[in-house]
Amino acid sequence: MADLRIYGIARSRAFRVLWAAKELGLDYEHVQIGFDGGNRTPEYLAVNPMGTIPTIQDGDLTLFESLAINLYLAKREGGGLYPQTLRDEALTWQWTLFAASELDQPILDWALHTLMRPPEKRDPAVAGKALATLEPKMAALEAALASRPYLLGDRFTIADLNVASVMYRLLWGDLDRTPVVKAWLDRCYDRDSAREARKLRE
Repeated sequence: MADLRIYGIARSRAFRVLWAAKELGLDYEHVQIGFDGGNRTPEYLAVNPMGTIPTIQDGDLTLFESLAINLYLAKREGGGLYPQTLRDEALTWQWTLFAASELDQPILDWALHTLMRPPEKRDPAVAGKALATLEPKMAALEAALASRPYLLGDRFTIADLNVASVMYRLLWGDLDRTPVVKAWLDRCYDRDSAREARKLRE
């Protein structure tokens, strides 16, 4: 049995952790916990009392919050995915927090009202507001990537994985106004690890 246990179905934020695990080549046990009540069982609440998904157990460490999990796994493994300098580590935290605080909710709002809900339950006004909220955030990302292929430079890192994984639903969005971001997102999702994680989700 693998020491690392990942709780959460791939059609949740656990997708982000599964992608990171595959990028890092980790051996793990995938525990299929979803939002159909599985996350409210006494057994799962003993692991994560809030019932949120995903959670990992790694030895005696229990950790929740998908992007924090990814930072931990990347740093634990060392190598090229985690930044090697204090400067790049700080930028990795910046972009990870940017994804969580600036991108995650408006992307979800847009997707709910364009892709995920039945047509009769979609509100175009909510989708439009989400796009308007995203516009300056996407412009900032476009500017940051204008002079380099990845967020920290020439190499794909956990910063790229964290931000790109939050942006998953935008793979079905119109990114014509931010062609640099679109090209970067395509590069990220063209990785073998991303393809493998998407197979679990799609």
